[in-house]
Amino acid sequence: QVQLVESGGGLVQPGGSLRLSCATSGRTFSSYAMGWFRQAPGKEREFVATINWSGRSTDYADSVKGRFTISRDNAKNTVYLQMNSLKPEDTAVYYCAGATSQYGSTSKRASRYAYWGQGTQVTVSS
Repeated sequence: QVQLVESGGGLVQPGGSLRLSCATSGRTFSSYAMGWFRQAPGKEREFVATINWSGRSTDYADSVKGRFTISRDNAKNTVYLQMNSLKPEDTAVYYCAGATSQYGSTSKRASRYAYWGQGTQVTVSS
């Protein structure tokens, strides 16, 4: 059974930083692209960042480019999202997701991901 468990969320002031982690189990982590999505209250889930299976290719939503960095440690079966210069509009529940197909490229589309974590709350407020 594939499991994804996010951690690292919390309350942070504007301009602050957080690092989210997503630990995975149940399949060969290093063979699959991973993504981060978020959902704010009253809004649809939106793409944040994605990384391919090897970690050599990444892509970001325009709203987070230059502030967020996605990375992975295949030895630890974990994907990370480093979030800097946080803004109140970054407030959301953040979800990590595992791609459906092995050795795939990065993708911004939620339909390309078969497995999802339970989410971790990030609140940016003074």
